[in-house]
Amino acid sequence: MVDDLDTAEAAVLELGATKHEHQPGTSFRVFLDPAGHPFCLCAA
Repeated sequence: MVDDLDTAEAAVLELGATKHEHQPGTSFRVFLDPAGHPFCLCAA
């Protein structure tokens, strides 16, 4: 859970994550860690 999706997205991308090509919703975003494991950032 994050307060600001845009700020959190910038932070995880800087840490090495990549944004998944499939984004099924608007209140969360799907990313892949450097090993390829998916995770989501969800709006609080």
